[in-house]
Amino acid sequence: MKVLGQNHDRSSKKKLPEEKVEQRSRMDDIFELMAEGGHEEVTFCRHPGSGLKAIIAIHDTTMGPALGGCRMVPYTSTDEAVKDVLRLSRGMTFKCGLADVDFGGGKAVIIGDPETDKTPEMFRVLGRFVGGLNGRFFTGTDMGTMPEDFVHAARESDSFVGLPESHGGSGDTSIPTAYGVMQGFRATARHLWGTDSLEGRTVAIQGVGKVGARLAGQLVEEGARCVVADVSPARVESLKARNPDIEVTGVEEIHRVECDIFAPCAIGGVIHDGTLDELRCRAVVGSANNQLAKDRHGDLLHERGILYAPDYLVNAGGLIQVADELQGYHHERVMEKTRGIHDMLLKIYELSREEDLPTCRAADRLVLERLRQVADLKRIFLGFDRRG
Repeated sequence: MKVLGQNHDRSSKKKLPEEKVEQRSRMDDIFELMAEGGHEEVTFCRHPGSGLKAIIAIHDTTMGPALGGCRMVPYTSTDEAVKDVLRLSRGMTFKCGLADVDFGGGKAVIIGDPETDKTPEMFRVLGRFVGGLNGRFFTGTDMGTMPEDFVHAARESDSFVGLPESHGGSGDTSIPTAYGVMQGFRATARHLWGTDSLEGRTVAIQGVGKVGARLAGQLVEEGARCVVADVSPARVESLKARNPDIEVTGVEEIHRVECDIFAPCAIGGVIHDGTLDELRCRAVVGSANNQLAKDRHGDLLHERGILYAPDYLVNAGGLIQVADELQGYHHERVMEKTRGIHDMLLKIYELSREEDLPTCRAADRLVLERLRQVADLKRIFLGFDRRG
């Protein structure tokens, strides 16, 4: 085969410039990272006119097209963004598996400062890139993005969910998310104390944004003692004004509060080597994503006798809502499915107790079994007039 413009005389072959070698080695690293996590596809999106630099990762589409949020973060490097999108997309496969929705795991990240770099044009460009995946990936809000951002993206593609109600979306996902976390609280109480009641229990909530604030109000209504902390004094003051019985502590102290349940509802990675020995709770149940800094921290919680509710199950209410949006949103159907978090969590707790497994490992086992079952049933061909 002849390639124009290239000299194929081996004697005159030149060494690649160092930057070319570095680019090639990084690409090899990306494939290695994909292999480690079991990812199917990674797409890099660049548009100089709008300033868009985005990465889309599709982890596994066994159960259906990939579904996961799009976050905008001023990552310090492309490598950091790649690792984040790979980690998050894999987590979405497990979340979809436990939530029993017919979607696989995916995620998108935009490299940039959401306070200064956002433009409508940027999200319209993102819409075209996502649309180019032809229904393999659906996305919506996440850290650093808002439903209004995706109103612009939705002008270019039908692959966006979680839009404002005024634009045909299903509205505030914090409602089913908080409801799902409450189901997690109840299942945990049932497992530890034999009753779903939270009356008289102490819950320490780290972060009182939309979900954390809802949880705090509901816990107080049920007669629980609630201690909260947040980086925003205004959010704490507003919550305290509505619920005077809530107690407040510092953000550096909240995980040390002696309580029945510690509820991380802010940033991820809060269970790590530095905090693990400072926990004074019977259980960790919250809405934050990726609460364990490493999988081994779930093992260590198990060794210490602290019950951990896998976050990707407990916070799945929002996912259930946006997944339902794709088949024609029905609020009662969403809430009914979200109630199932209670029984699924009890199933995980029982498997953990029976086999002396960390709960995070028990949850992973259930997801992998579901993936196997779905892959097996999809061997049955539906015919040319139906999608398989």
